[in-house]
Amino acid sequence: MSYVDGFVIPVPTANRDQFVEHAKIFDSLLIDHGARRILECWGDDVPDGKVTDFRRAVEAKEDETIAFSWVEWPDKETRNAVHQKMEEMMKTDPRFDPQQTPMPFDGKRMIFGGFVPIVTLGE
Repeated sequence: MSYVDGFVIPVPTANRDQFVEHAKIFDSLLIDHGARRILECWGDDVPDGKVTDFRRAVEAKEDETIAFSWVEWPDKETRNAVHQKMEEMMKTDPRFDPQQTPMPFDGKRMIFGGFVPIVTLGE
């Protein structure tokens, strides 16, 4: 059964192009190591809620846009193996060097988690 990693990220709106370039680099690594599909989505209609919402969840600032992303894996075992491999790659691969490939957002305010699909319709 497939497995999904989901992310909500506050990105400075001015860094949209850098976010796209960063995602292309990082996402291609995930695809090369077994991810089936990745979607990087830029907030277009992200309303403020009465109790909570995406913006409050990540403490988004006025000049930030919410990015919503997910990675589909063939199964949780593949995802876990790739996450472990990425931890090792972070020590040696220049694509993970923040000086060479800086994150265009504050990673401390990103929220993420792994999910088991329970209903799948369409594609």
